[in-house]
Amino acid sequence: MKLELHAVESIDDSALAARLQHLLDHKTKPLGALGRLEALGLRLGLILGSETPVFAAPQMLVCAGDHGLAARGVSAYPSDVTWQMVENFLAGGAAVSVLARQHGLALTVVDCGVRHDFVPREGLRVLKVAAGTADAASGPAMSTAQCEAAIANGMALVRGLPGNALLLGEMGIGNSSAASLLLARLTGQDIDACTGSGTGLDAAGLARKRGLLREVLALHADAGTPLAALAAFGGFEIATLVGAVLQAAEERRVIVVDGFIASAAVLVAQALRPHVVQRCVAAHESAEPGHRLLLEALGLEPLLKLDLRLGEGSGAALAWPLLESACRILREMASFESAGVSQREA
Repeated sequence: MKLELHAVESIDDSALAARLQHLLDHKTKPLGALGRLEALGLRLGLILGSETPVFAAPQMLVCAGDHGLAARGVSAYPSDVTWQMVENFLAGGAAVSVLARQHGLALTVVDCGVRHDFVPREGLRVLKVAAGTADAASGPAMSTAQCEAAIANGMALVRGLPGNALLLGEMGIGNSSAASLLLARLTGQDIDACTGSGTGLDAAGLARKRGLLREVLALHADAGTPLAALAAFGGFEIATLVGAVLQAAEERRVIVVDGFIASAAVLVAQALRPHVVQRCVAAHESAEPGHRLLLEALGLEPLLKLDLRLGEGSGAALAWPLLESACRILREMASFESAGVSQREA
């Protein structure tokens, strides 16, 4: 199967941007008084191509997969936690489950490559490429065919979801290592700066993790293109998110980016199709040190900084009310003229 990636066109529209800015500037408030909420409203208006943007059927997508590299001790938790947390998502007990319920977000959990067989049920999609990736310390995490299949799965998944907003989440023990490797390879950053404690490694564990990831980078020194790097480092859930991001960008959906791992998927998608990031909103900057570097590489400014390091879409869900508010300000807040309020004297 040959992976077919469609064009992602620029959504730059100076005329629409000027109209949106005019609307914001003439709301009943001092100029710029709503701060970054105004910039967010302008961005959302541009993404959705509207002066009165409205969200329809927002979708929270949580992609899960296991990593062969986890056997090397790069996480404080065992790999079984991946499938156990998928069960928790589906039972409604995880943070993202609670927050999705709170904010009316439809939650879809995807088995992209978990080393476990799940009982079919509502809210679960099984798009398993394999039962976990291979160990990236001894060879490529994925074959080219597996990597392309996971990306195609993500594209097809989003094509089948309603709505005009996609919130990204993930689960996979070991996936902060894959994200660190992708960040280092695609941006040229030193791997130590890209690598944090993930699920909570102590200082000795973090040192071991950094040493191992340096070896993995050297092993795959020839994996220089975005797809080659993705195949080399993994994982299935990241590759599925890459496809989801590409499809959402093509369809001009608002893409709400969660933490470090979700941002790594956007980094790969952006390297493949440079206008992807125009559709993205960074929900937060996580406590993982590489996340700030990754957001800087994407040119995204996070809405929140709460020292989160949970993943699973939790930060995206927490930021969601800000996006809703920015749209409502554009649609519902009165202008000086309509409210009969005097403007500031020149």
